[in-house]
Amino acid sequence: MAKQITPRGENYSQWYNDIIKKAGLADNSAVRGCMVIKPTGFAIWENMKAQLDKMFKETGHVNAYFPLFIPKSFLSKEAKHVDGFAKECAVVTHHRLMNDPNGDGVIVDPTAKLAEELIVRPTSETIIWNTYRDWIQSYRDLPLLINQWCNVVRWEMRTRPFLRTTEFLWQEGHTAHATQQEAIEEAQLIHEVYARFAEDYMAMPVIKGAKTENERFAGAVDTYTIEALMQDGKALQAGTSHFLGQNFAKAFDVTFSDNNNKMDHVWASSWGVSTRLVGGLIMTHSDDDGLVLPPKLAPTQVVIVPIPKPNPEIMEVAEKIAGQLKAAGIRVKIDTDEKKRPGFKFAQYEMEGVPIRLGIGMRDLANNQVEIARRDTKEKALKPVEGIDRYIADLLVEIQSNLFNKAVKYREDHTSETTDFEEFKHILENKGGFIKAHWDGTVETELKIKELTKASIRCIPLDEPETPGKCILTGNDSKQKVLFAKAY
Repeated sequence: MAKQITPRGENYSQWYNDIIKKAGLADNSAVRGCMVIKPTGFAIWENMKAQLDKMFKETGHVNAYFPLFIPKSFLSKEAKHVDGFAKECAVVTHHRLMNDPNGDGVIVDPTAKLAEELIVRPTSETIIWNTYRDWIQSYRDLPLLINQWCNVVRWEMRTRPFLRTTEFLWQEGHTAHATQQEAIEEAQLIHEVYARFAEDYMAMPVIKGAKTENERFAGAVDTYTIEALMQDGKALQAGTSHFLGQNFAKAFDVTFSDNNNKMDHVWASSWGVSTRLVGGLIMTHSDDDGLVLPPKLAPTQVVIVPIPKPNPEIMEVAEKIAGQLKAAGIRVKIDTDEKKRPGFKFAQYEMEGVPIRLGIGMRDLANNQVEIARRDTKEKALKPVEGIDRYIADLLVEIQSNLFNKAVKYREDHTSETTDFEEFKHILENKGGFIKAHWDGTVETELKIKELTKASIRCIPLDEPETPGKCILTGNDSKQKVLFAKAY
């Protein structure tokens, strides 16, 4: 099966597409730029969603749902917001079809034009803040901490499965607060939640930082981001949270009476991650033999394969082990398919990224042992059946840690610093990865660097102290180094 995957070093983009196809994560659809997420791909997203939802609720958030359609006039109320999304919006103009009088299928009924066009949501700030106006009257109604899980549509010109599609799944949080500081702290809190999820569950190390003014979310005062590095040396924006100030509250006249009976506009945040995380997971850990999944998010953590095929003796032991693993909270599957040979199954589960494979044959039963193969290192070992559940539980923790440490080392090996623009360009073209360099703080310089190198400022790292220096391009004074990279 691995021979069906293009090696990373030969064509990284094709390698990524091959893994998605061969591991059964997604298919192209009949709708341009959209994908069909297959059961394995959706199971990974469900595991992500379940953990993130738990983390949101632990921090006091609740789920709700808002309409898919947004009146066009709503997007006109916040100027920067509409500028940011205008070119990506899908617009509904009619509400009815009719049979073609010429007998050629159906056509749009020209008499069914909407009085006001509806936008298929690219994000929900406008429809939600229009609703919040009715929900918020006094400080007693605050804070309002709401999240929704939904789909959105952004009309992309160039699409890639999971990373950038016309329709994608995500969560979007929208919160309202009585003070500026509370709203800022909310955006920072979720920023930390995203970083913890990426590192603890995805085993994907991230840099926490703030976006430049040019890269901020449309309508935001500040945007916080987590940036990850993929195996081709490109960065991936993996999650963002935004301090929105009072921009949307003013646009939709959302005011409240404070505890001194004074009226003020509420303060806001919004934040979101999407199925783009599945793409990040693939590109962070997978290899030329297929998908590699961190155990915490793998749909199946352990697969048991009877060798050469199931029989009553083997199945008795397999079911006993499976029962012990399930009791320990481990997701396990016994492969009872008698039509495929063990070698084919081994290749299949390697391709699908199952973290641990147990092989049980008659010789193993005679020796009261099983063969354990781990996906991350390809190592195999024979272990006694007694205590196998504890051994596997520990091994899953070890695999999770190993994947994270391996990704950290890759990032460290592909993070550079320079003060020379020619060296900056050389690193980008020949090594890739993150580059720390000084920037003079102007949008003009930021855009010029991107024009010359295709690298953007991924973030202003939060843990980077202010160190005076000279801008990598202009030589003008700079207060702090920022993080550059080519990006998805």
